[in-house]
Amino acid sequence: MIALVAVVAFAVGAVATRSSSSVGRWDDAAGMDRYLAAYEEAFADLPEPDATVDVRTDFGVVRLYRFEGSGNADAPLLLLPGRASGSPVWADNLPSLLRIGDVYTIDLLGEPGRSVQERPIGDDADQAAWLHQTLAGLPEEEFHLVGLSIGGWTAANLGVRRPEHVASMTLLDPVLVFDDMPLETIVRSLPASLPWLPESWRDGFNSYTAGGAPVEDVPVARMIEAGMRHYSLALPAPTRIGEDTLAGLDVPVLAVIAGESVMHDPATAEATAERALPEGSMVRFHPDASHAINGEYPEEVAADIRAFLEGRA
Repeated sequence: MIALVAVVAFAVGAVATRSSSSVGRWDDAAGMDRYLAAYEEAFADLPEPDATVDVRTDFGVVRLYRFEGSGNADAPLLLLPGRASGSPVWADNLPSLLRIGDVYTIDLLGEPGRSVQERPIGDDADQAAWLHQTLAGLPEEEFHLVGLSIGGWTAANLGVRRPEHVASMTLLDPVLVFDDMPLETIVRSLPASLPWLPESWRDGFNSYTAGGAPVEDVPVARMIEAGMRHYSLALPAPTRIGEDTLAGLDVPVLAVIAGESVMHDPATAEATAERALPEGSMVRFHPDASHAINGEYPEEVAADIRAFLEGRA
C-alpha cells in the first residue's frame, strides 16, 4: 500500500515548474523540515540500509542507499523513483527485489529528497550526465536500472546517451518513452502544481494516477504532498524518446506496461515497445494495473525482473 499511493505524476513538474531559480529549492526552512520529517517517517518502512552513499557530480550531490541482497544477480539493481517521491517509495518492492540481488535506491537530483542540486540541469543531456557521473562514482562497474514513471524516462535517457555503466533497463510504466502523455492527464495535473491550493487537490491528482486509491494519512503520501507543496523544481521538460532512438539502444530493456495507466495510452505503449525495442528485450503487460504498478503488484514486478535478468544469462 505504501508504494501504491507513492506514485506522483511526472506531469506536475513537466507542465508547470514553479521555481524562478536556476536550481530546485525549498520555499522556506519550515517547508523543508516538514518534508524531511515525512521522509524519515516513510523511510522507516524500508529495511535498514547497509550503506548511505553520497556521490558528488558536476550538478550536485546525489544520495543513494545500498541494500545487500540474498540473490546472485550479476550486477546491483538501481531503483529510480517517480516525480517528487524518493527512496521511500520502494518499501513494498525491496523485500522481493533483494531476493534477486543487491539493490541501490536513489533520490533523483533536482527533485525533493536527500540529493542536493547545486548547478542548473539545462536539458536531457545534463539529465544523463549527472546520472552517468553518479554510476561512475559507485564501486560496481555495471547496474540493472529499474525506473518508475519519470524514473523510467531518466533511465532510458541515460541508456540512449551514456550506457557505459548500464547492464540492462527495466522501465515501469515510463512516461514519454513509448507514447505521449494524454491531454486529460496534463490538464488534471495543473492544479496539483500550484502550492497555494488546498492539499486535497494534490491528493486528488495523486489518487487519479494510482487508479483511485486513497492517499491521505499515509507516510509516503504525506512526504510526496510536502515535496509538491514546498519544493520548486527547476528542471527542463523531458522530450519524448523516439522509436528510432529506442531501436538503437545497446542494452536490453524490460518494458512493464500498466493496462489502466493514465500516463499514456497503454495499448499504444505496448505496441511501441514490442516494435521498437532492441533484440533481447521483453515486454510485460499487466491489464489491471494502474500507473502505481510497483505498489499494486510488487511480487509480479519482481518476477518479471527475475525472468528478464535470467533470460540474459
